[in-house]
Amino acid sequence: MTTELVPVLSDIWDQEKSWKRDTYVANGGYTALKKALGMQPTDLVQMVKDSGLRGRGGAGFPTGMKWGFLPPDDGKPRYLVVNADESEPGTCKDIPLMLANPNVLVEGVAITSFAIGCNHAFIYLRGEVVHVYRRLLQAVREAYEAGDLGKDIHGSGFDLDVTVHAGAGAYICGEETALLDSLEGRRGQPRLKPPFPAVAGLYARPTVVNNVESVASVPAIVNNGVEWFTAMGTERSKGHGIFSLSGHVERPGQYEAPLGITLRELLDMAGGMRGGKKLKFWTPGGSSTPIFTDAQLDTPLDYESVGAAGSMLGTRALQIFDETTCVVRAVTRWTEFYKHESCGKCTPCREGTFWLTQILKRLEAGKGTEADIQQLLDTCDSIAGRSFCALGDGATSSIISSVKLFREEYERHVSEGACPFDHAASALFEYSSEPTTEEAHA
Repeated sequence: MTTELVPVLSDIWDQEKSWKRDTYVANGGYTALKKALGMQPTDLVQMVKDSGLRGRGGAGFPTGMKWGFLPPDDGKPRYLVVNADESEPGTCKDIPLMLANPNVLVEGVAITSFAIGCNHAFIYLRGEVVHVYRRLLQAVREAYEAGDLGKDIHGSGFDLDVTVHAGAGAYICGEETALLDSLEGRRGQPRLKPPFPAVAGLYARPTVVNNVESVASVPAIVNNGVEWFTAMGTERSKGHGIFSLSGHVERPGQYEAPLGITLRELLDMAGGMRGGKKLKFWTPGGSSTPIFTDAQLDTPLDYESVGAAGSMLGTRALQIFDETTCVVRAVTRWTEFYKHESCGKCTPCREGTFWLTQILKRLEAGKGTEADIQQLLDTCDSIAGRSFCALGDGATSSIISSVKLFREEYERHVSEGACPFDHAASALFEYSSEPTTEEAHA
């Protein structure tokens, strides 16, 4: 397996006005759509199945299999919904992708819609990223003008409308059924399943919900073929993906590489740890996944290997923390996010994340007790596997794994009556924990 970077989705990001349709077309854009329109939809679905493309939104479910779950066409509407509600701390691959090259997503939407028999597709975007929203709207408008969307696309007889919808900014809407409720104008909260979206999704019609990167990966598969895609990655985790390195690395950013690459290899590409310091802990798939340490530096970053090591590949959001970082402080910040973003529909998540935050704040401030550490784990046990959706599980992952790996650090906060770390040392910018004169007198 090659360990070199493979710029596929990111291949034109460095070009002038990479987001314009002209730039995309000059680099082979929209050739896959014309090729796909000359194929049978069932053959397209089979091609994506054969490629082994797995959902790039976190769960890793086979994309072609999800398409195949749709019931037979009954002549009534069916929908494609692109989940572009990227919101989790550390996860930052879809926003740059849509900002730098929205056209690859639009082309992927057109091909996917043709494959599943959809005539109206939706892209649900996190509303705060207004600049990305404008880029997407422009890309869709240019596609309509060029005949890539609309009526009788390129004389194929296939019609497709695409709506770009800006959400109001709720993390829970990244959960597919909460996203569908929000898209329908209701409060974004997870639905009971079954029925699953493939049977009764948007407007109670069969619906495919796919991540941005999943859909954007389709044009290259159509253009280059199944063998090209399966030549990258591992036996069960095929292809390429965007790995987002953030935190204490010399060159944070997006690294597109084959699945199965290791953090050690990615760190080498990123210039190593900040200031040559030692790696302390990191997340393989964002803040909702159990944390790793330097013991997992050589763990292949594919779904199976990361799972076997005790975490999840998730969105490949690799947050890197060096030895200056207080793990209790980091986990507390993540937990505050999950408490704030809980939709409140189910009691374990609504009440549990509140109490987790209270306990963690007490411990981090040096005012906790030994019993608080056990209470943290007991509260996590009351949440994990008992909430409507995965938000509850995600909120507990970093807590459970950090206590397991760094219990001594939690105990030091209790025994020393304060956080034993200099918070300014772990910051990437000039920082002081002391209040300014104005803040002190406010």
